Amino acid sequence: MTGTAEETGAAHVPWREVLTRAQMSSLMLVCLGVWLHAADALIVATMMPAIVASVGGEEYVAWSIALYEIGTILAGAAGAWLTRRIGLRKPMGGAALIFAAGCILSAVAPTMPILLVGRLLQGIGGGGLTAMSFIAMNRLFAMRHLARVMAMISVLWGGAAFLGPLVGGVFAEHLGWRWGFVFFGAQALALALWILLILRLPPAAGSVAQGGPLPLARLALLGLGVLAVAWAGIGISPLRTSLLLVSGLAALALFLVADDRAGADRLLPRRPLDPRTPIGAAQLMNLAMSVATITLLAYGPLLMVLIHGASPTEAGMVLAVEAIAWTVAAFAFSGAPESRDPFHIALGIGCVAAGVASAIWIVPQGPLALITIPSGLQGFGFGLAWTFVLRRARRLTAPDDLDRLSGASSTIGHFGYAFGAALLGILANAMGFSADMTAPEAAHLARGLFIGCLPAVAVGLYATWRFTRRGAAEAAYSG
Repeated sequence: MTGTAEETGAAHVPWREVLTRAQMSSLMLVCLGVWLHAADALIVATMMPAIVASVGGEEYVAWSIALYEIGTILAGAAGAWLTRRIGLRKPMGGAALIFAAGCILSAVAPTMPILLVGRLLQGIGGGGLTAMSFIAMNRLFAMRHLARVMAMISVLWGGAAFLGPLVGGVFAEHLGWRWGFVFFGAQALALALWILLILRLPPAAGSVAQGGPLPLARLALLGLGVLAVAWAGIGISPLRTSLLLVSGLAALALFLVADDRAGADRLLPRRPLDPRTPIGAAQLMNLAMSVATITLLAYGPLLMVLIHGASPTEAGMVLAVEAIAWTVAAFAFSGAPESRDPFHIALGIGCVAAGVASAIWIVPQGPLALITIPSGLQGFGFGLAWTFVLRRARRLTAPDDLDRLSGASSTIGHFGYAFGAALLGILANAMGFSADMTAPEAAHLARGLFIGCLPAVAVGLYATWRFTRRGAAEAAYSG
């Protein structure tokens, strides 16, 4: 596939082309939508001990994460369907209002079950905002500007990952955790009013009457599948967890089959996990690497405490290196020409794979400071690759699947984290995981968990090769 420098992005794109008055409102829209979702999740995780001390319900803490993720995945899957029929304004404004409502409900919640309903609403609103922010990025910016826009989003995401725990600590310790929810609810309400009343956005790609109604049956299958997988990762027991995991995967397989047969009413791109197509390979890579890298996030802090005697703050700072490295890489390479996309994708995913592999030795052995290597490699690799994954996928996908592609990237990535966490729970339980482990026992567990990620890494590397190989462009619309 050939073209001019404008078409292929071969020319260097200066920042002044993106940071113009005409494009500033579009840039603010995509960045603020991502910011609310990214920062809220991390701040709430930091505030959770104070929340439990106030309203109780410690047995439901894991569900505060699971319900948030379920809402995120469902909203991400439905985002493209909504925007294709009624445009960006109402769905994005509505998602911001749902997010605000969830924050306010959580802020006034007298018990943990009511707070969980608020967290589900926040997941729906935040997931919708994130998915539709990427859809908006594709609609509002030229392809040559995508890398620069993604760099700005990465800066906000990295800032959220770094500042989120600190801000959450301030609310939990000094201002009160309820005000933390009010703080984000007010931001979401302001964003909703700006989108609905002030911002100018392009019309829908189709019309309200185009296609069938919202595919509730398929969304129900997706929701049940994600719920079963999330539940499998909570309160691990071999039989129950395995049954839930198999049931969840079966429901998700039925969802994929039904969605692929839905024609123009699909929620996801065609064959979204088929490595024989470029887009299927990209999303399989997304899924596999999400599964492979959840270990450091889910078990890293506890392992650092048990093995190396780290404080929770020290463990958090080690993980923050991933966010910093992601931001640095995305910003540093954002001006690269499109002709170099396959190389940058392969190099970035290779760094992620190296980060997972290095953790097999580094996390059990230490010292603590050395664990910044796998953390940094994962962050740098994702930051280097992800901008160019999105840009190459946009170029290789069919025009009528662009919005679905944008929504699917968020949906499949979040499902990968949920699925990976459930698998890790099974493996950790089989290895005798306990919070009272000795340091040698925890080191043995760490090696086993990271070795258990290697099959997912292998799948991710294979999918990366399929996505970046020279023949991918010719195979883009086959099948």
